[in-house]
Amino acid sequence: MAKKAPNPIDKHVGSRVRMRRMMVGMSQEKLGESLGITFQQIQKYEKGTNRIGASRLQQISVVLGVPVAFFFEGVPTVGPEAEGFSETASPTYVSDFLATSDGLALTRNFMRISDAKVRRRIVDLVASIAGEEAEG
Repeated sequence: MAKKAPNPIDKHVGSRVRMRRMMVGMSQEKLGESLGITFQQIQKYEKGTNRIGASRLQQISVVLGVPVAFFFEGVPTVGPEAEGFSETASPTYVSDFLATSDGLALTRNFMRISDAKVRRRIVDLVASIAGEEAEG
């Protein structure tokens, strides 16, 4: 029997849990302990393999210090019923990037740079390395 692919919304919510957990510097083990579950279960939640129930998501939001709605920001729209009735979702590559340790570290350290001109030069440098002109 073939394995079923994770639901895109479950995967998105899980990636947002991972991103927030990493933002606050918490390990999977520590989050699991706070919730009374194993770090393996946290891994499954973060990958979207296991769906997070409503009460568990509420507990996670309290432990990570964000509203439940945080986990649904930028959620991919699924199905034709959503067409015409929703705002354009934010590009998933942004949340995908922020869900990585490199993306999180880069963002965290970039935001610590107080000089706006230095930040602008870093953006220009990255754009140059990537072979594109910087926007703005």
